[in-house]
Amino acid sequence: MIKIQLVDDEPNILRSLQRVLRPLHLEIHAFTDPQEALLALTENEYAVIISDYKMPSLNGITYLQFAKQRQPCAMRMVLSAFGDRESMLQAINQAEIYRFLSKPWEDYEIESAVKGAVDLYLLRVENQQLLVCMQNQQTALDRQEQALRRLEAESPGITKVMRDERGMVLLDVGEAGDGNIFSS
Repeated sequence: MIKIQLVDDEPNILRSLQRVLRPLHLEIHAFTDPQEALLALTENEYAVIISDYKMPSLNGITYLQFAKQRQPCAMRMVLSAFGDRESMLQAINQAEIYRFLSKPWEDYEIESAVKGAVDLYLLRVENQQLLVCMQNQQTALDRQEQALRRLEAESPGITKVMRDERGMVLLDVGEAGDGNIFSS
């Protein structure tokens, strides 16, 4: 199940977010203490992390920077009543956030932002898996190529295939050119 993490020092905000996100059928982990949320980053893999901007013990940008170090694939968002240009730039440049969400919010905006973040996260995970698969296939091809080179070095011509004008494989070509033909 897709997990998301919510971090906000106000329990009412967390309850409201959970209510809004309930229809998405996500596993939601909510924290009022950023230190507990940081610990949870080592125990869970999150697709989306949403943090309040202003919290008493740690601001949201700093929290999301830590989250980025521990879970670089997670989509990070800031939730804030303070939408000044400086805080937005800091969030984008330092924590590489996906979205900046405003308080108060419209429910559909939160739902849409989380859906988009989850979709992008899943796409990134799939791309990473495809990359690993491709690298494994390339390694296998490299091993096969090395084996063919070794065989060719040991027995020159063993990896060459002779074909006639119709594309049929020639097994043995005599001096007159009337070799045995193997159809392929």
